[in-house]
Amino acid sequence: MRHRGAFAFRPWGRCAVAALLPLLLLACKPAAPITEAHPAMWLVEDADTRIFLLGSMHALPAGTRWDGGKVGAAIAAADELVLELAPDQLAAAGDVFRELAPRSAPLAMERRLDPAALAAYRKIEGAGSGFGGDALDDWAILVLMGQRVAQQADLSPENGVEARLTQRFSDAGKPIGGLETARAQLTLFETLDAATQRRLLTRALANSASGVADVKAMNAAWARGDVAALEKVVNEDVDAVPAARAAIITDRNRHWTKWVEQRMAKPGTVLIAVGAGHLVGADGVPAALEAAGYRVVRVQ
Repeated sequence: MRHRGAFAFRPWGRCAVAALLPLLLLACKPAAPITEAHPAMWLVEDADTRIFLLGSMHALPAGTRWDGGKVGAAIAAADELVLELAPDQLAAAGDVFRELAPRSAPLAMERRLDPAALAAYRKIEGAGSGFGGDALDDWAILVLMGQRVAQQADLSPENGVEARLTQRFSDAGKPIGGLETARAQLTLFETLDAATQRRLLTRALANSASGVADVKAMNAAWARGDVAALEKVVNEDVDAVPAARAAIITDRNRHWTKWVEQRMAKPGTVLIAVGAGHLVGADGVPAALEAAGYRVVRVQ
């Protein structure tokens, strides 16, 4: 199986990670009518620096138009683009996944899951080619499950925010940077303790019947700029697994906030696009910057 970019999957509760991490995207290209989206975006600025913070969705339905309005103006004004992963790191994600995903020794899924969870797993696996889960860590199975759910929800990475922004900035000859590496993102899961990984897996399976509907509902909230709805999804999901919240959201938000603070010392205009879940709530990047004394304004 070839992994091409970022992922959109829901390893717990509903679908928070679809709004958080951009690894292992799908390759489906469904047809769809044109729909307009108005995602939330913030601006932090001083006398000679402007930094736009755009909440992204890493995979979207075909036909989604999200880059008009204030977002379009920010794209045109920005001197550089900063994503979670620079293009070269996104391209490297598949190789890193294949390196980190295998278990040191196989463990049959029948020995990992209770009968109800095993039945849910077999149902998801049976919707396409097998996952080969016996040979994989629990977190890697979550990635593959999430790909399957996102595919069923007719999401396309080619229409995701990162893919379009990368094309726009590349065509304009503007630099594109990244906040993390592919290895660092996947290591977030690889280094979770075994009990946390198993809890994520079983929680995802317990809620798998509503996976497609949940992903679509979250995309709809993002499209209408409904940060309250996004915050509810993210908090509802990750609060149930505190170790995962710390690794996937809190620690990374703090790191990115420091990056923005350091970048404010350099003149210019920057567009930062990261998973929408990182920009909402009390520990989101905009709130953290406000707490640090910066004036942050929602501009869309």
